[in-house]
Amino acid sequence: MIEVLDIIGVFVFAISGVLAAINKKLDLFGVFIIAFVTALGGGTLRDTLIGRTPVGWMVDLQYVYLIIAAYVVAIVFRNYLNKLRISLFLFDTIGLGVFTLIGIEKGLEYGLHPTICIALGTITASFGGLIRDILCNEIPLLLRKGTIYATICIVGGVLFFVLREIEVDNSVNELLTSLFIIIFRLAVVRYGWSLPVLKIKTA
Repeated sequence: MIEVLDIIGVFVFAISGVLAAINKKLDLFGVFIIAFVTALGGGTLRDTLIGRTPVGWMVDLQYVYLIIAAYVVAIVFRNYLNKLRISLFLFDTIGLGVFTLIGIEKGLEYGLHPTICIALGTITASFGGLIRDILCNEIPLLLRKGTIYATICIVGGVLFFVLREIEVDNSVNELLTSLFIIIFRLAVVRYGWSLPVLKIKTA
C-alpha cells in the first residue's frame, strides 16, 4: 500500500507543480523544475534529516520517470486542466494526504518516536509545496490563513498512531488516514475554518 501511495503522491504533486508553473508563465525547463521540487522537495528534506543518503530519488530513478510522465501529461492536457479551477487544489490535496503517510512510514522504518514521525510526515507533505510557492513568488500555502495546511497533517498523523495503537490493519490504517486528511482539507476550504490570527494592540 505504501509503495502505491508513494507513486500516486509523486505523480499528483508533480502535476500540481506543472499547473502552478504554467500559470506563472514559466518556460518548459522552469515548469519541469517546479514539478520536480514540488514532488520531491519534502521527501528530500526528510531523507536528509534522518540521514537517509543518498536521498530516495537519487537511488531509484522511478521517481524521476514519474515526474517526467506527470510533466508530459499535465502539459498535453494543460488547457483542459486549466479550465478546472479546482484542479490544482485537488491534486495538492491528494498529495497532502499521501505524502503525510509516506513521511510517517519512513520515520517508523528508522524507529523514531511517533512525534518525530508526525513531524516528518508534515515536512514530506508540505515542504515541496512550500518550495514551489516560494519559487513561483507566492505566499506559501503552508502559511496562508484559512489553509491550516500543516495542522491537517499533524491531526492526520495523530489519527494514524491512534489507529495503530488499537491494532487496525496497517494498509487499512494508511487508507483511512489518507482519506481523513483529504476530506479534512476539503472541509477546511468548504467551511472556511482557520486558526486564530494574533494581533498586537497599537496605542
